[in-house]
Amino acid sequence: MTKRLLITLAAGLAFCLPAAFGQDLLVVESENLRCNDSVLVFSPLREGERERDIPTLFLLHGWSGCFRDWSRNTDLQGLSNEYGFRIICPDGFYDSWYIDKVDSTGMKWRTFFWEELWPLIDNEYGLEPDRTFIDGLSMGGHGAMNIFLDHPELFRGAGSMSGVLDLRHSGGSKFLIPPMLGANDIEDPLCEAQSAVNRLERVKEACGEDALPGGGKLLVVSCGTLDKTFLPASEEFAARCRELSLDCILLLSPARHRWQYWVWVLPHHLDWFRESLTDPDMGFTDK
Repeated sequence: MTKRLLITLAAGLAFCLPAAFGQDLLVVESENLRCNDSVLVFSPLREGERERDIPTLFLLHGWSGCFRDWSRNTDLQGLSNEYGFRIICPDGFYDSWYIDKVDSTGMKWRTFFWEELWPLIDNEYGLEPDRTFIDGLSMGGHGAMNIFLDHPELFRGAGSMSGVLDLRHSGGSKFLIPPMLGANDIEDPLCEAQSAVNRLERVKEACGEDALPGGGKLLVVSCGTLDKTFLPASEEFAARCRELSLDCILLLSPARHRWQYWVWVLPHHLDWFRESLTDPDMGFTDK
């Protein structure tokens, strides 16, 4: 059974974090991870709003990071207050890649998300599919899109910032990922099956042909044009979305694979996610 400890972080208790109220720390004792997962939760400071009416954003960190990465680099409490989103930052650990490793002693992060984290957050705060989003940077972009594509019907949309949306474009990690999946090399079908760009058909499969264009889902993909390793994956992903008539916003900026860029682009993603809640058409000309 999953166990968890809930700590409310106030000004004097927020070790390593900006002093702020409205923050919780969930420490989850996970059977699938074989260790604890720490999850930071930033809730908007608004009165008179029901828990389940607050939109939710799961926000994943990148390779070599941890659950504190985002809050160390930007004011997540301020963004939560400004946009009205509950922002949830789980620990993806140094190099989990947010996948289930084939090694029986390894982490099964995707299983952890669906069997432990999602039910826990739903029970603690409430999750409404039409108001739930997931996003992440680099390794976290890979994780966010794949988690979304596991069950598109449970999300309103998903995002990727400099994301590894095709594992062939994973830099030096392309030599480390295959063994995690039981594959021989990065071109192995087992790796292709874990690349988000190859799973996009699942949106219409899950939402049905009678759903709104794009399945009624919004995908937001951003990357720096100077990010030569990861730029091709974002461009290929957006092109595949166009082929499938999926609603995808592609934002390219003269930036590198740096926190300066991710801190700048996150509010843009939140803008589009919030807009999709109030104006589903968002001015798209094909609707």
